[in-house]
Amino acid sequence: MEFFKKLYRFSQSWTGTVVIVLLVIFFFIQAFVIPSGSMKNTLLIGDFLFVKKFSYGIPTPHIPWLEIPVLPDFNKNGHLIAAQGPKRGEIVVFRNPRNEKEHFVKRCVGVGGDKIVYANKTLYVRMHEGDDFMKMHYSKDLVVLGGEFYVKEPYKQKGIHYDSKEDIESNILRYLSIGDFAMSPTYFKELGEQVGFSGGNAYIFEVPQNEYFMVGDNRDHSYDSRFWGSVPYRLIVGKPWFVYFSWDQNKSVRWERIGRFVDTLENDDVYIHDYDEKDILS
Repeated sequence: MEFFKKLYRFSQSWTGTVVIVLLVIFFFIQAFVIPSGSMKNTLLIGDFLFVKKFSYGIPTPHIPWLEIPVLPDFNKNGHLIAAQGPKRGEIVVFRNPRNEKEHFVKRCVGVGGDKIVYANKTLYVRMHEGDDFMKMHYSKDLVVLGGEFYVKEPYKQKGIHYDSKEDIESNILRYLSIGDFAMSPTYFKELGEQVGFSGGNAYIFEVPQNEYFMVGDNRDHSYDSRFWGSVPYRLIVGKPWFVYFSWDQNKSVRWERIGRFVDTLENDDVYIHDYDEKDILS
C-alpha cells in the first residue's frame, strides 16, 4: 500500500509527470501528423493521429523529434519485444528505409514470400500461402498471370483509388531511368501483347522474408514500395489509432474527423471524400 502512495505522489510531481509522459511516448502511444497526400482519401494531409506503438511489438524507443535511439537495438530487429508484423490490408506507420528519422504511413499490401505485380493501374498479389488459400479467401478475384494464380485488387477499403488523369507509366519510366524503381519490368501474355518502353507490360516484386510491401491508397500519387522496395520489420513502428485533430491546408478544422478511429475513416462512406488538395508523388 505504501508503494502505491509513493507512486501516486511521484506521479503528481513535475519529474513524475515528465517520466510518465516519456514512458508513454517511448513504449505505447506516439503522436503523428499526415504529411502528404499519399493516403488520400483515407487519411488526409493535416490529420493528427495517435499511433499504437505496441501493435507489432515494442519498438526500440527514440527521443521524439530528434529520433535518436535511447537504447541499443539488443535484438537487431528494431524492437525491445518482437511480435507478429503487419498483416495484409493494414495501415502501418514505419520509418522511411532511406531516412530512418522520417516516418511514413502506407497500407501493407504484401508480406514476406508474396509476389506483387503492378500493371495498368491495377495491383495483383500472389500470396505465399498458395493456391488453396487464395481460392478459399479470394475466389472471385483470382486471375492467372504467367501460369500462376494472383488476387486482383484484394483490398476493398473505400479510400483506395487511382487517378484517371495521371500518367503513372511516365513517372515509372522516369524513376526507372535513374535507378529509383524497385519493381522489375516483366511480361504476362494474359495482360495483352503490347510491350512498353520498359520492355514489359507489368512490374513485379518478390517480398523478402520478414519484410512488407507498402503502398499508398492514393495509388497514382504515392512514393512507396514500388519505388524504394519493401520495409524490414525493424523499421515498423505501429498502427494508426484515431484522429485527435484535423485541419485542411487553409487551417479550417475538419470537425467531422476529430475523434474518429482509423478503422471508421477507411470504411465509412461518410468520411471518404474526393478532397481537392494538391496531389504530389509523396
